[in-house]
Amino acid sequence: MLNLDMRPVLGKHVSRYSLVTAVARHARDLVDNADAEREPLKGKPVTLSMNDFITGRYAIVEPEEIRDI
Repeated sequence: MLNLDMRPVLGKHVSRYSLVTAVARHARDLVDNADAEREPLKGKPVTLSMNDFITGRYAIVEPEEIRDI
């Protein structure tokens, strides 16, 4: 099991729920795009998605009212 350090992403006032939802949606987009282009993915979709969020390629923007939940 891969244990990535998600503190850089969670430290930006991002809830764990938002993180899980965003990673899952982005992973689905990666799979759909790979299928449409008929190219194999170079890794597991969830791992690729998590790496995109950790490296800052993608960011989560939450509304002000749920940031402190």
